[in-house]
Amino acid sequence: MRSQKDRMLAGDLYIADDPELAKDFHKAKRLLREYNQTTEYQEADRKKILDDLFKQSGQKIHIEPPFHTDYGCNTVIGENFYSNYDCIILDIANVKIGDNVMFGPRVGLYTAGHPIDGVIRNEYYEYGKPITIGNNVWVGGNVVVNPGVTIGDNVVIGSGAVVTKDIPSNVIAVGNPCKVLREINDQDKKYWEAEKQRYFEQ
Repeated sequence: MRSQKDRMLAGDLYIADDPELAKDFHKAKRLLREYNQTTEYQEADRKKILDDLFKQSGQKIHIEPPFHTDYGCNTVIGENFYSNYDCIILDIANVKIGDNVMFGPRVGLYTAGHPIDGVIRNEYYEYGKPITIGNNVWVGGNVVVNPGVTIGDNVVIGSGAVVTKDIPSNVIAVGNPCKVLREINDQDKKYWEAEKQRYFEQ
C-alpha cells in the first residue's frame, strides 16, 4: 500500500495524521520559528535555513519574515526571488517558482484542497494539486493562488486577485476570479524604458 506522503504528492486523497508527514511538518515548523526570529543582519543565517527548508532554491533569495509553509521540502524556488511580509506557501503538493519572481505582502499559494462532500471531509481526507509560477512574474499584495494553477512567464497579477485558473504568459491579470486584463506589449516596454532614462537624467 502506498504511503500517505506518496498519496499526497500524487494529488490523491490522503490523511495528514501520519508519522512520516508529521516528521517533515515538525522540521518545517522548527526552521520557520528560527527564520522568523532572525534579524536583517543575519542574511547568512537566513539563507542557510532556507537551504535546509526548501527542496531547492536559488542563491539570491529574500523572504521578509514572517513566512509560513507546511513542509518547504515540496517547494522549488528559482534565482532572484523576493517575497514581502506574510507569505504563505501551503505545499502539500509541489510548488515551483521560476526566476526573477516578486511577491507583494500577504501572497498565498495554496495547493491544499478538501473534499466537497462533508461526510468525506469530516473523515479528515485531504488532497493537493501543484502550483507553478514561471519566470519574470510579479504577484501583487494579498493575491491567492489556488490548487492546480499554472502562471506563465512575464505576468503581472494585480493586488487582491484570486487565481483559480491558469494564466498565460505575457499578460496582466486581475480580479476575483482572476482574469486576463490585457497583454503586456511594446508600449509598456517603451514607457518603462523612458521612465528609466528619466531616472538617470534627474
